[in-house]
Amino acid sequence: MKNVIYIVAIVLFTLVSCETKLEKESVMLVEAPTAKKIPEKLTVHNDTRVDDYFWMRLTDAQKNAEKPDAQTKDVLDYLNAENSYLNSVMEHTEDLQGKLYNEMVERIKKDDESVPVNDNGYSYYVRFKEGGDYALYCRKELKENAKEEIMLNGPEMAKGFAYYGFGSRSVSPNNNILAYGLDTVSRRRYTIYFKDLKTGKLLADKLDNTTGRATWANDNKTVFYTTKDKETLRSNKIYKHIIGTSQKDDVLIFDEKDATFSCGVFKTKSNNYLLIYSTQTISSEYRFLDANKPNGEFKVIQPREKNLIYSVDHYKNDFYIRTNLNAKNFKLVKTPIKATNKKYWKDVVAHRDDVLFEGVDLFKDFYVVTERIKGLKNIRIVNWKGGEQNLEFNDPAYLANTTSNIDFNTNILRYSYTSLTTPNSIYEYNVKTKERVLLKQDEVLGGKFSKDNYTSERLFATAADGTKVPVSLVYKKGLEKSNKTPLLLYSYGSYGSSSEPKFSSTRLSLLDRGFVYAIAHIRGGQEMGRDWYENGKLLNKKNTFTDFIDVAHFLIDKGYTSSEHLYALGGSAGGLLMGAIVNMEPKLWNGVVAAVPFVDVVSTMLDESIPLTTFEFDEWGNPKNKEYYDYMKSYSPYDNVEEKEYPNILVTTGYWDSQVQYWEPAKWVAKLRANKTDQNLLVMDCNMKTGHGGASGRFERYKRTALYFSFLLDLENIKE
Repeated sequence: MKNVIYIVAIVLFTLVSCETKLEKESVMLVEAPTAKKIPEKLTVHNDTRVDDYFWMRLTDAQKNAEKPDAQTKDVLDYLNAENSYLNSVMEHTEDLQGKLYNEMVERIKKDDESVPVNDNGYSYYVRFKEGGDYALYCRKELKENAKEEIMLNGPEMAKGFAYYGFGSRSVSPNNNILAYGLDTVSRRRYTIYFKDLKTGKLLADKLDNTTGRATWANDNKTVFYTTKDKETLRSNKIYKHIIGTSQKDDVLIFDEKDATFSCGVFKTKSNNYLLIYSTQTISSEYRFLDANKPNGEFKVIQPREKNLIYSVDHYKNDFYIRTNLNAKNFKLVKTPIKATNKKYWKDVVAHRDDVLFEGVDLFKDFYVVTERIKGLKNIRIVNWKGGEQNLEFNDPAYLANTTSNIDFNTNILRYSYTSLTTPNSIYEYNVKTKERVLLKQDEVLGGKFSKDNYTSERLFATAADGTKVPVSLVYKKGLEKSNKTPLLLYSYGSYGSSSEPKFSSTRLSLLDRGFVYAIAHIRGGQEMGRDWYENGKLLNKKNTFTDFIDVAHFLIDKGYTSSEHLYALGGSAGGLLMGAIVNMEPKLWNGVVAAVPFVDVVSTMLDESIPLTTFEFDEWGNPKNKEYYDYMKSYSPYDNVEEKEYPNILVTTGYWDSQVQYWEPAKWVAKLRANKTDQNLLVMDCNMKTGHGGASGRFERYKRTALYFSFLLDLENIKE
């Protein structure tokens, strides 16, 4: 009997192997696109790089032209050829993609509604109708039997648009007029419209080329807003608009001349002051104006200085300022409104070498500090008269933040909590009674989810230089981990943006199929404090890549997986990470997903006409300086493609992407395909209708996630 079972097993294995082999051979029979080469010599610092695919770069004018020129046609032909190739080689996964997409959508509550936020006599909330891709933005007056007012009907407004993105929404102090931003291109250039909430009619006022945010003065008729440079998309000018007038008559209030800074405007939580900020990576500057006197002159709080960062809020007679002044991990100070220069700043929350001070919420009787200790968030409540308390959280890795705390005069703190096994949850905590109330936890529909079915861990890997790097993991409870276990490793690792261990219902589609999901909290983020960020930027950037690789080796050594079943995922600057690791250790990964990847670092940072370039010099360095040029060139993924074997790679981009222009991933794919010596899969998905963030609809975006997952599952020969 054992022999019969053994023979049957051999036959089944052979059939499965043959099926997999046939699928791979059929993929190889589909001819991959070959991009033409037009060598472009790029010489800087007496060093010449030859870019065969420089021709793929189109200007906005070319993209928006009514009739494409020859270059535009060539680019479109190539992008469409890549999309056709993707569809052909992934055709055998269409059923799986459909199944994954349906799973993801079925877990989402279709008629969902946000927790209401009370403000100025109204309760504001967002809700979705059954099956609706776009939200209804609503409010009710805070009185008995108040009727719902639908301020913006997303499903109706978005009809006929391939992309429909809402910007910020703000209501005038008298509650009568709604200002809101719209982007129908996915280029993050918004038009601001104004709606009379009493009549439901749009006003004639329309503000083009903005960031999408309108800030009201307290007179109910004056609005401040920020416009963008039309070429670089830098937020550079702030205007004052009077309701009932034309945009051409608006008054320029502030013009940020320094191309390394961007600017904006907002109102303090107290509603007493308007604040203009001008910021870059290592410097900031704020100006303030009494919100009751919109025709007055803004005054500088503290003039900008290199390596001086600060942000501002208001309480009673003082400004409260989060700053790095003599405080690498930041601290909280206060200064009188009549004496705002840094020499008057007095400590409220002192600097600590081992704690990153991230933010503060101010209330009448207390203030709330959000800080990061050993990589994890802590929420600390401090009474103005003395005494404090900390909120306690139980998961080994989690994310907690204060949220929507608009009211000054309250004992209630609202905060959000999530972990790798806990859906996002909104709580209210009574600071006096210490009672905690769960207002809402995101539902995971389908009847199959329970947090008790999953296990999360927090480990520390040791980097090559001895640094301990945190790792967060989640997997199905009972999973037997071995060198055959598929594992997906994710990270970002730039701008001081921490990769948070939060819940994802879409991720369940991988976990339930036997994957381990891991997050590498690498340098370049800010999980372990400001040093963690600074040791992963500029001339320390390679630490980001080596940390990720060291975490991968650590997980293999611990028996969680092997290189034959190890996968990596990252997007945008995390896509740079993906590009770097496949150059540095290509055989460590079976597959890599690089989403909207920033991979042509040197050329992009040399071109100041490209959006985002100038005010990122303090993140990556300015390659006009030879030291930075040489260092960038040594890791830039596009510049370091070689003739060698690469893993299976899926790349995504958006034609209208304003953050990482489509031609970066397109050029990278073309160069990889021309140089790689393997038969592994290399495919690119270029969405011709969207930009950096992908689709605008609530459900449409999961089609790309289904593509990611089907790519990974197919490599594991998981068909269902």
